[in-house]
Amino acid sequence: MLATTTLLAAVEALADEAAALILEVYATDFAVQGKADASPVTVADERAEAHIVAGLRRLTPGVPVVAEEAVARGEVPATGARFWLVDPLDGTREFVSRNGEFTVNIALVEDGAPVLGVVQVPVQARRYAGLVGQGAWCDDAGGRRAIACRAVPPTGGLVVASSRSHGDEAALAAWLAEQGLGGRPLTHRPAGSSLKFGLVATGEADLYPRLGRTMEWDTAAGHAVLRAAGGEVHTLDGRPLGYGKPGFENPHFVARGAAGAGGRAG
Repeated sequence: MLATTTLLAAVEALADEAAALILEVYATDFAVQGKADASPVTVADERAEAHIVAGLRRLTPGVPVVAEEAVARGEVPATGARFWLVDPLDGTREFVSRNGEFTVNIALVEDGAPVLGVVQVPVQARRYAGLVGQGAWCDDAGGRRAIACRAVPPTGGLVVASSRSHGDEAALAAWLAEQGLGGRPLTHRPAGSSLKFGLVATGEADLYPRLGRTMEWDTAAGHAVLRAAGGEVHTLDGRPLGYGKPGFENPHFVARGAAGAGGRAG
């Protein structure tokens, strides 16, 4: 078995090192470039990705690494039953706007499902980590603690995590109404990057509906942490969100905490 606590610890260290590289750039007057899809990229993305990819290749020789900036350059490795997904700086828009809500995402996928994930939050000095079947943890100034999704009662208020930079309030409201949740008291928690998965994994939010475009490297690490914390991610038709899809683009999905978090499975 490749996904072990020893490997998780090594990946956590790698994410911390990448975070340090990102913060070095964050402290400067960095330049922003545009990729072919019009999304922004900075030298922080590129330096962090190079460091992470080299580290993963040392840790797991022969396991393909699918990394966002490499894919943008046309470097797409063949993936099999096991591969890494890397977003070296998830939330580049948050990075550029300097709101601190960006993350380093590293995930190991086995048989189409994320089984190990690390989400590092450089500015907040916080790290989420999860190993499916072993548990999930959060490290911050208070030390390391185990985390778990909360069991959500079928009635009463819900906390809904939503995207800070890519939100569609009308689509979210329509989906909530379709799920029969429109009449329940709702508290919205906007957040950038993979922090939304962290909110659900720690029990601070019940649902994270994503009704817009994402790529597999955006979601795999947070998805792994959430799975390890007892949560789940499904497409709108109720299927588990899988990985290794052609083009690596995700359909719309809903991440939820324990006990289904109310509403229908889709």
